[in-house]
Amino acid sequence: MRRCEVLVVGGGAVGAATAWQLAARGADVVLLERWSPGHHHGSSHGATRIFRLAYDTTHHGAMAVEAGRLWRQLEEESGQVLLEVTGGLDLGDEQTIAGIEANLSHLGQAHERVSAADAADRWPGFAVDGRDDVILFSPDAGRLWAERAVQALHDAAAARGCEVRTDEPALTIDAPTGHVATERDEYVAETVVLTAGAWTPGLLATMPESYLAGLPPFAVTREQTFHFPALDDDLAWPSFVHHRGPDDVAVYGLETPGEGIKVAEHGAGVETDPDDRSFEIDQIGRQRMIRYVTERLPGLDPKPVTESTCLYTSTPDNEFVLERRGRLVVGSACSGHGFKFTPLTGRRLAHLAVGS
Repeated sequence: MRRCEVLVVGGGAVGAATAWQLAARGADVVLLERWSPGHHHGSSHGATRIFRLAYDTTHHGAMAVEAGRLWRQLEEESGQVLLEVTGGLDLGDEQTIAGIEANLSHLGQAHERVSAADAADRWPGFAVDGRDDVILFSPDAGRLWAERAVQALHDAAAARGCEVRTDEPALTIDAPTGHVATERDEYVAETVVLTAGAWTPGLLATMPESYLAGLPPFAVTREQTFHFPALDDDLAWPSFVHHRGPDDVAVYGLETPGEGIKVAEHGAGVETDPDDRSFEIDQIGRQRMIRYVTERLPGLDPKPVTESTCLYTSTPDNEFVLERRGRLVVGSACSGHGFKFTPLTGRRLAHLAVGS
């Protein structure tokens, strides 16, 4: 039996960041990950994610600013490039863009309204509608190298003394006692941090009702992403979010060097069981993305060169769950937009776990 101060269950982006922060505080921490490094079963895989400060909620914008500083700290510690600035576009109606613009102004972050004619000149790969599109450019947005970042977090945590154990799923968690069992070992921790992504709802369901009080319901959905080749290698491709109104989900995209331009719907997937999910591409959703690229991204060949699936774990209001219940800390920081906040989320969970 392994006794430790903190056991982190789930070694994706958030769990790895939590272990990194705990190890930096000198805690005796073990990180359990149910899969091998680089697996494609959950939410942290794939090459890239959008980094942006452009939110219409002040707390998310402020969190993104602080997360950016922590990404730079991890870059310095790991010696790797993890966050690259490319600029970012938000497109939508006046009310949506005005809210984002006001929040960026409140935070003192650079931004610029761009006319449709100017946008067409600067980013000819996009087809902008001058009647309906209000366009906001944020120069500090960009991309995060996702799988590289998760590995950097694992390595940084291990370098600071964390014991990282992969291919070892938690079978049972006894929250009141901090006892966790796997097929290979048993653990007793002063604090258990649950950062198991799509597996979090199932593990929580086995716990006493008192541990669930106040926690929102979680929905696990299967989403899909596509990479399309650029027709001209010289075109500039800022990351983008197209806020399409109440009747259509948002579409986002960013350049993944070496793969093409990643384009996907945000939160269009169906609910699924992470242990019994399909990796097949939904052809109706695929056709929607091909139509979108054909109509709105003329700088791309509308035939995708790569297609993949991933999981979202979402709350009804898309907020994060960062809560302590006795010896249990719950960290569900996903909802499809959580990756950019990873190092900050890890810091907050580490504080909940050890209080410093």
